[in-house]
Amino acid sequence: MRITSLLKPEAVKIGGVASDKDDAIAKLVKLMETQGNVVDIDAYTEAVHARESFGSTALGEGIAIPHAKTAAVSAPGLAAMTLPDGVDYDAPDGLPTTLMFLIAAPDTKADVHLEVLSRLSMLLMDPEFCNKLRAAKSSEEFLAVIDAAEDAKVAAENAKAAAAATADAAGYDLVAITACPTGIAHTYMAAEALENKAKEMGLRIKVETQGSAGAKNVLTPEDIAGAKGVIIAADKNIELSRFDGKPLYSCPVSRGINEPEALINEVMEGRAPIHHNAGGAAAPAATSDGESTWHKIYKHLMNGVSHMLPFVIGGGILTAIAFLVDQPGLGTSAYGSSIPAAALFKTIGGEAFGLMLPILAGYIASSIADRPGLAPGFVGGLFAKAGYDFAYLGTLDATTLVSGGFIAALFAGFAAGYLTLGIERACDKLPSSLEGIKPMLIYPVLGTLAIGVVMLALNPVFAAINTALNGFLAGLGTSNIVVLGLVLGGMMSVDMGGPFNKAAYVFGTAALDPSSGLGTTGQVIMASVMVGGMVPPLVIALSTTFFKNRWTKQDRNAGLVNYIMGLSFISEGAIPFAAADPGHVLPSCIIGSAIAGGLSAAFGCTSPAPHGGAWVAAVIGNPAMWLVACLVGSVVGCLILSFWKKPLPPEESGLEK
Repeated sequence: MRITSLLKPEAVKIGGVASDKDDAIAKLVKLMETQGNVVDIDAYTEAVHARESFGSTALGEGIAIPHAKTAAVSAPGLAAMTLPDGVDYDAPDGLPTTLMFLIAAPDTKADVHLEVLSRLSMLLMDPEFCNKLRAAKSSEEFLAVIDAAEDAKVAAENAKAAAAATADAAGYDLVAITACPTGIAHTYMAAEALENKAKEMGLRIKVETQGSAGAKNVLTPEDIAGAKGVIIAADKNIELSRFDGKPLYSCPVSRGINEPEALINEVMEGRAPIHHNAGGAAAPAATSDGESTWHKIYKHLMNGVSHMLPFVIGGGILTAIAFLVDQPGLGTSAYGSSIPAAALFKTIGGEAFGLMLPILAGYIASSIADRPGLAPGFVGGLFAKAGYDFAYLGTLDATTLVSGGFIAALFAGFAAGYLTLGIERACDKLPSSLEGIKPMLIYPVLGTLAIGVVMLALNPVFAAINTALNGFLAGLGTSNIVVLGLVLGGMMSVDMGGPFNKAAYVFGTAALDPSSGLGTTGQVIMASVMVGGMVPPLVIALSTTFFKNRWTKQDRNAGLVNYIMGLSFISEGAIPFAAADPGHVLPSCIIGSAIAGGLSAAFGCTSPAPHGGAWVAAVIGNPAMWLVACLVGSVVGCLILSFWKKPLPPEESGLEK
């Protein structure tokens, strides 16, 4: 398969014009549409924008390669456009983009087309090739330039393969891995840039590409052993255990494309740190260069939260179903488990939900210290949940224990992680003959013992804090709980899945934990949080439905999906709209969410379920008024957004005058 088999003349636009990034994508999508390989244009467009949310696909030097791999594509395809006047595409070098390729890849196991797309990506690393494309006067000339360059590239690839055996025998000066979230373009461009620069510098390099089609040019133990160091240019997690003891420099894939010489010099000049990955854990690929302390802490926290959420959601909803099923026990102390069917749901749900704090602490610790931190983190979370202290050791009376709750589990996760790191550093001085027993014996024993002692000592402090906080929340009057609901609801719209959103959501789920002692107040908090998170997509959906002239046809079609997203409590449905117009969308959604959260609390609505949106309304306390709160917040947000946002010209909105 050749590049031009995926790129037809009708999908090439010479001398295109685009007002901005979104306009450029829209015009490329229209070109792609002519090939008949996209079964759902709106879903494909949304997937392209979702990929852009990872980071701009502009590469600098006037080139951009937006792309998406999605079930909305039935067959692979390409579209291309030259833009003599350029367009601002958030390029890393700040220069306007003048040459664009759009990639459509089907979400299937048949990835033959990826080899072709990777070849195109590598060709675009050649400035002379790109200049010839920009100078083309017709789509036929454009395609002829590609054919000629591909012929030369295939010949070069064959020569490279022939020389690979000789290079393998001689060994490599350095090895590398490149990878990006979708594994279509940037993965191969970074590999090409590193290979070309190494050759220019007189060095031998082997680059493993971890793309959508799987790992290619896989590094062997012999390759790694003989290399002076390792470069990881990737935007996703890479398994690093095979590089234990080697100098390793890790960075985003974009640096592999734009700064290959600097990366090579980091390793060859001895500035790359020695990698230690005891236990063989996978480590995040992002470099810590220039990374703030807060961002590091946030990444560790989110690792814990992301692993915790399935337990919270699964356990919480099963527990909620138990109350829905147990109508015979309504009003009794056995409500939720008075019949076998309800007891089944409550037992399974309760056990799953009860793992929330240990999972949170365990995966925070593992984010900090890799796999050796996992066991100490789990143990620390269990101690936080149970409230064990030194006084308990003398009496073994569990009735005196008070849980430190969510705050104690957070502390336990970070403490376990950094304690384990300290133990690892201390063990570096042990004889190399003990290397094999460190991860299996020394780290888990010392790490678990250390976090156990720490939590026994500090749990009384956290128990006091947790008790005071819960007492304050439980004692809030109607007006104060409304204010809390308003604040938490608004936070759900501040960044729609980011730190503020997650902070509010985790606070709500922690309030549901039986060990919190909040009871009904915790369920009021959760109801406000959930309704606040439902509002942003509904604001967009309502505005695109009833104020059509504020939106393009593409926006209106995408807006329909947000009805489902909003009702399902998936705030992220509004992200593409917020990213395109944050100045109007975010304030409108924040106000709408705050109103919804406040009204929910004022109506006394409760939610024993931590997720599910409108689909779990049957278990919501005062469900009718909860849905009213959602509707009022969504309508207010819609009206603010729609009257604030100026109508589009008919040619942009696609509506008649």
